[in-house]
Amino acid sequence: MKEMLQDFFFYLKYEKNVSENTLNAYVRDISHFVDFLDKEKINIKNFKREDWQKYLSSLYEEYKVKSITRKISAIRSFFKFLVREGYVKKNYSSFIQLPRIPLNLPEVLNKEDMEKFLSLPDLTSLIGIRNQAILETFYATGVRVSELVGLNLESVDLQEGYIRCFGKGSKERIVLLGDYAKESLKRYLDVRSEFKPKDDKALFLNKNGSRISRQGVWYIIKTYARILKLPEKVSPHTFRHTFATHLLSQGADIRIVQELLGHSDISTTQIYTHVVSNELHDVYRKAHPLLRRNKDEEGYSHRS
Repeated sequence: MKEMLQDFFFYLKYEKNVSENTLNAYVRDISHFVDFLDKEKINIKNFKREDWQKYLSSLYEEYKVKSITRKISAIRSFFKFLVREGYVKKNYSSFIQLPRIPLNLPEVLNKEDMEKFLSLPDLTSLIGIRNQAILETFYATGVRVSELVGLNLESVDLQEGYIRCFGKGSKERIVLLGDYAKESLKRYLDVRSEFKPKDDKALFLNKNGSRISRQGVWYIIKTYARILKLPEKVSPHTFRHTFATHLLSQGADIRIVQELLGHSDISTTQIYTHVVSNELHDVYRKAHPLLRRNKDEEGYSHRS
């Protein structure tokens, strides 16, 4: 078993070139499976379908669906590797279906609430000018909060209207800026020196002149959300969700949205189509004349 594990992890790291975080996740999930084999005194070379059922039962007693799905995927990869390398004869894991993960739709703001949000910062103060630049950049680009706080002065090209950011796996991508974002960034850059920068590279600074932190951005958004009495769930990531949903609702191609968000898999982007679909259903229910009638008064029945 030790040799199998060493070969598999070597394969992941040097042939598949997975990230350190991904490799660590594999180690945790496979180690959990190996512990089960040891406990049940099961030889992996003789692993059968009934052994899978026993293992799955133990997972459902201890973990949530998302964790179970991840562990099964890791073990499937492990068995596929073992069969390819001749360690085991048959891959019984291929018969196991992944559990269906409940679809949790992201929190998004409608256009009216987003406009109110963006108009809240006080542009007579340095902090307000900076805050509006942060909010406008979020909404215009859909970047992650980690990408936003990591932006440097050289990341921004206002003349061409784009920013360069580094996403997951240090992948660089270019994201376009709209006119409002460019205007707010220019306004901020004109007064940035008044923050007495201690970091010459960082784009967004805190009141002490250092690079603003993720926590600082969270505080800004939470503060404005409370003023507008928006749900507690509103966060920096809400801007990313809203960016994607608004683009799709206006007819943007999902492949383009995928590129702008920096998603490696389009299935991650497709969740926003469900949000758009829900919004369309809401509009339909509110706008359709027969659905708006009171069936008791008008004599119509709801047909949806």
